Formats: sequence, C-alpha cells, structure tokens
Amino acid sequence: MVVDEILQSIKELPFHERLSLIEKALKTLHEPSDRQLIRASNKLKGDYMKDDDLTSFTALDYEKFYEAR
Repeated sequence: MVVDEILQSIKELPFHERLSLIEKALKTLHEPSDRQLIRASNKLKGDYMKDDDLTSFTALDYEKFYEAR
C-alpha cells in the first residue's frame, strides 16, 4: 500500500527532516479552507457594500466589551 510505503520512508528520515515534512503537510491542510473563505468573502462583498443592515454592528467595533458571566 502506498501510505505504508510513505510512512516507512518518513521513518528513515532524520528527525529535523521529518519535522519539516510534518509542518509542510499541516500547512497543506489549511490551504483549501483559506481559498474557500476568500472565495466566499468575495461573493458576499457586494452585499455588504450595499446593505447597511449587514454592517450595522461594526459601529461597536471600538467599544469595550465585557463578558457577562
């Protein structure tokens, strides 16, 4: 099986190369979702530019927030 062969090859690498490989592999997991978020935000940008109701709460952005417990 290809996965088992890859894992065996990884085990043979020096520690720093294995760590580097893992870091790069983890970054690839985030790339698709980043692209999806960018695409989604671009689709909604027009709505937010035209509809003040969608951005009405941004007036509170600089207010101090205190969590009620």
